[in-house]
Amino acid sequence: MTKRNYEDMPISDADRDYVRGLVIHEDSGLLAFNKPSGLPVQTRNPDDRTLDRLMAAFAKSNGKRPRLVHRLDAQTSGVIVAGKTQPAAAAMSAAFAERLVSKTYLAIATGSPFPPGETEFSMPLTRHIARPGLELMRAARPGDQNSQAAVTRWQVLASAGGVHLLSVEPQTGRMHQIRVHLSIEGRPILGDPYYGGAATVKGEPGRPILGDPYYGGAATVKGEPVPRLMLHAASLDLPHPTAGGRIVLKAPLPADFLAVLSAAGLDLPADLALAAS
Repeated sequence: MTKRNYEDMPISDADRDYVRGLVIHEDSGLLAFNKPSGLPVQTRNPDDRTLDRLMAAFAKSNGKRPRLVHRLDAQTSGVIVAGKTQPAAAAMSAAFAERLVSKTYLAIATGSPFPPGETEFSMPLTRHIARPGLELMRAARPGDQNSQAAVTRWQVLASAGGVHLLSVEPQTGRMHQIRVHLSIEGRPILGDPYYGGAATVKGEPGRPILGDPYYGGAATVKGEPVPRLMLHAASLDLPHPTAGGRIVLKAPLPADFLAVLSAAGLDLPADLALAAS
């Protein structure tokens, strides 16, 4: 059987309009999108509707198309960038690899109060197979052959009871890093199906067992359902691949994230509230 190349597969006019509606910045070197939760960046199935496949909407007459240079989890919303040319994509990929890109996420976590100020959390991580077809991360153990250093910084922007709005800056780029680090701290991200403590915000948040992949984050906020993982890639600060200097790309908070903040009684800081309006 011949393996199909999804880059050669057409997309519908509706999908073209859809992905163009996600663009938050475009110039000669790059495209930036505000990816919604639920849209995967890539999958192994060529028939899946992914952001990578939808890059066909921006293909040139010679068939060349923008190249995404990093990933977000399917359930994470927010800013993601693509290079419009191969040299631009290569330059941005190198910037990510050399840690020249500053990434800021917003997360809604549950648990006991955080200490004041910024926290830097460092714990090596390693991949493991939670079940067939599901690869997750856990804290590395002595003797693990493929452990990876992982460092995450966060600070609290607002709190209401056991619910907290965090600004999070990963210093390394490990799979699920923010999610698993907050879970290890006993403060899982709301709505996380793999790394959180099974609890509701109305009651006492549970403390997850270290590395336990099966108990999800709180599924309701004061009786209101949490629609998805409450993690949003809010901004990227990176070297511009063609113009020189740096560019800051910001993705406004989506309606579902704002609705959970409201239900939890969390107030956005003034600068974020202005950006979301």
